[in-house]
Amino acid sequence: MNRVLLVDGYNVIGAWPELARLKAKDLETARNQLVEWMAEYQSYTGYRVVVVFDAQYVRAKERKYKKNKVEIVFTKEDETADEYIEQKAIEYKNVKTQVMVATSDYTEQWAIFGQGALRISARELVFEIKEMTHQITRKVKEIQEKQPKTGLNIDFETIQALEKLRRGRK
Repeated sequence: MNRVLLVDGYNVIGAWPELARLKAKDLETARNQLVEWMAEYQSYTGYRVVVVFDAQYVRAKERKYKKNKVEIVFTKEDETADEYIEQKAIEYKNVKTQVMVATSDYTEQWAIFGQGALRISARELVFEIKEMTHQITRKVKEIQEKQPKTGLNIDFETIQALEKLRRGRK
């Protein structure tokens, strides 16, 4: 099954304390941090992630591009992120695709339910990302603990090759 996460960019930035603080200093830095976290989320969950920013702060024609495999959309000047997300939720929703929308906008949540999509609040998304980061850190630690200990400064590939030789494999 295909899974798509549509993220209401400015809504999520405003709801996350770290991103809201960044936004107060530098909006672009806040947007970039959100996209970076969404790239990690995408890698971990397998969701196709689309982050949507409305024309509230960027006056231009609709722009789309990818960064770290995350699709980023700036809506056209007359279109809100909510409108774009609702349209895409309808477009993407089918038997083989599960659509989820990240927003804390209550009205948007009800509109999304009406389209048959799932919703996740900004707070829930923050929790998921923190939990994901914890699990990744734990897994990396487990892998590191299982590696053979050596006092030599040898890269991982060399260690693997030596381990194969030790076990009599080529």
